[in-house]
Formats: sequence, structure tokens, C-alpha cells
Amino acid sequence: MKRPLPADAFLREETYAKTRLPVDFASTLIPDAYVSPEFHALEQERVFAKSWVPVCVPDEVREPGQFLVVEVAGRSIIVTRNQAGELRAHHNVCRHRGARLCEGTGKVKRFFSCPYHAWAYDLDGTCLGTPLFTPESDVPVDQRAAFDMADIKAFDIAEMGLHPVRVAEWGCLVFVCLDPDTPSIEHELGDLVEQLAGYRLDEYRLARRVEYDINADWKLIGENFMEYYHLPWVHPGLVKISPMDSHYRWQGAGMYVGFCTWPIAANTDDGGWKGLPPVTFVQGQDAEAARFIWLFPNVAINVMANHVVLLLAVPDGPGRTAEVVYLLTHPESIAQSTDSEAEIDSLMNFWDEVNKEDIGIVERVQDGLRNPAYEGGRMCYRFEDSCHRFQNMLIDRLLGVPGVPPGDDEETVRMFGPRDRSEQT
Repeated sequence: MKRPLPADAFLREETYAKTRLPVDFASTLIPDAYVSPEFHALEQERVFAKSWVPVCVPDEVREPGQFLVVEVAGRSIIVTRNQAGELRAHHNVCRHRGARLCEGTGKVKRFFSCPYHAWAYDLDGTCLGTPLFTPESDVPVDQRAAFDMADIKAFDIAEMGLHPVRVAEWGCLVFVCLDPDTPSIEHELGDLVEQLAGYRLDEYRLARRVEYDINADWKLIGENFMEYYHLPWVHPGLVKISPMDSHYRWQGAGMYVGFCTWPIAANTDDGGWKGLPPVTFVQGQDAEAARFIWLFPNVAINVMANHVVLLLAVPDGPGRTAEVVYLLTHPESIAQSTDSEAEIDSLMNFWDEVNKEDIGIVERVQDGLRNPAYEGGRMCYRFEDSCHRFQNMLIDRLLGVPGVPPGDDEETVRMFGPRDRSEQT
């Protein structure tokens, strides 16, 4: 397949014919998907504008009036909570002349005020009025007549509220969805809600937040996360606590790729996942396992009995990603610890080291994908069926194919060692 492909090829099923094959015979997603500005633009509209996209953790918008500005598919969105503590999301654009209302993070008492002409909106998005109608207006009383809009025809303030955005909270994540026709977040999650219910993820609180600028496409970060093929060469420290023969695929029906390490091994001199006391309510295999989920489209959820780590991969143009890493802990773990800050720092340092190893390799892959000589490679069925599942989710969303992929027939499927070659994702 000659590179680069014309933009209209990205919406044709035949373009992805080799990736659509069963994983035993499949090739990777077309290289243009990682480097083409046209593909990136299409992906923004057909994937991110039509999916439930994770944007933050609840602690970032925990209190009424606390807000966070995020970007999804090129749209600036305000995520906040109203006075009743309910999540709300609005397009970050004034209904008057289109100015952005907010930047970054912050907290307002009762309303957002446009910096241009002082139109005001409450936390639910209702327009409170122009300077004339806003009780807290800074316009002096003797000058308000100049701003009187009472005689304006066909002006209904009730119709001037902020444009709403769908918002949902599940576990330790907040999501927004730009498309009113996309099925509910529960539909996208599938059985993941039940699978992770025992961890009580909604009780976890933010302990650390770190940002990384990565010169690689967001999909490379996801695909690197979900396959263990690279571990012996890229992560010599990680394989000591996450042994190669302890890896299992673990996924049901839903828009996610799931796998686990069971049991996780003790820490080494290079660090590890243990240290902070585990919670007592996680029992059985879950108490000894590390569960890893890549939830479509762009977040990794790493769950253990003593902490949770989220990796949010935010596209920042073709071949660039702004990654946010959150480390969350449960109050019970903190209460049991004799030095929780040191133990959290130790966990964060270990994750940081592993993440930097991943960043180095995916940036090298990104550089290689820019070379027109590369036209895609054969997948290794034993190690890359998780990538095959993810890439076909992406193709489905691009082409408007509805539904979620089915899960495995068995609860866990060994990722290494002998197994039936007929197993498919």
C-alpha cells in the first residue's frame, strides 16, 4: 500500500483489510494513522467527538464551583459541579460573542462571568443576564441606563444558556461526551463495572498528579501499554515484580482491553507496587493481582489492592500526546500506613521510571513510522491480540460500526506459554 494514503481512503473498509483479519494473520494498523494530519482530524471527529472521553478525576472538581477546562476533539469544555454537588459540563464559549469564559482550573462562588462583556452564567449553565440583569454587575448605577436592553426584540434570556455537554462519573474518572446520540457510559463500559466493583474505585482520592509531553501518537502509548511482548527488553525492573509467566488476558464485553498480573511479586531494589498497606475489603485473587485496563479511547486504569494509577493520553496533534498520570490511594491504606507520604513517593517513583522507559521506546516507534518504507507489520498472535482488539475498536468507530466487542469465553487466558492458536480476540 503506497504511502501516504489519500484522505478519502481512511473512510474505506478495504484500507483496513489486513488489520481486520483474525489476529493469527493480521497486520498492524496503517502507519498513516499515526502520522497523517488528515487521519488525526478524522479521528478527532469520529472517535473523540463520538465517545465517552475521560477528562479528569473527581477530586479535580470535588467542590461546588470548582472547575477544570479540558479540550476534547478541539472543543474547549468546562467541567464543574453545581451548588448541589452534581457534575456539569458546558462548552467554554460565551453565547454573546464567543469568548472563552474560563482557562485552566479554578473555583467560582456562584457563576462564570465572561471577561469580554460580563455576561454571567450559573454553574448549571443558565444565563443570569447581561450586566443590566446581573445583580453583582460592576457597572455603576448611574451608568446602567446605557446598558438597558429592555427594548431589544426577540431576546429571551432563558434561551441564552451555555451549550451543555454530557458528563458522567464512574469509579475514579469523570467523562464527557460531545455526541447526544452516543450510547450511555454504562453501555461503553460493559461488564467492567461489575468486574471492578469490589475495588470501590469511587472511594479513592488523588495523591499525585504528573504530566508528560510525549512525541508520539496517543495510540502508540495505548498499544505499548496493552502488550507484554516488549517487557524483557524495555522494562528489566518491571519484569522482576510482574513475572512473564504470570500474565493473563482478562476481559469481557465492553469497550476495553483487559489483562492482569497474578500474583504480583515482592518489591526489589528497583522498587515495586507493594509498600503502602492494601485495603482489607479487596479479597481473593484481587488482593494478590494487578489489573490493567485500557478503556477506549484513551485511558489506562491500573488497579491494585493498595493503589490505583491512571494514564490519560490526550492527543496533542498528529504524533504528539499530552499524558497525565494520576496516583490515587484509599483512605484506609493511608490510615494503616506509618509513613504514607514516603510510600506514595516510592510508588510514584517506580511508575515514573517505568513510564519514562515506555516514553523512550514509543518515541522511537513514532520516528520509525514516519519513514515511508514502513508499511505495517505482522502481529504476533500470542502477544499482540490485545492490540488487535483495540485497533479494530478504533476502525469500527472511524467507520461508524456500532456495538462493543465480545469478551473471552474464559475468565482468564494465559498470555504466555502454550495455548490454543484458534483463540481470537
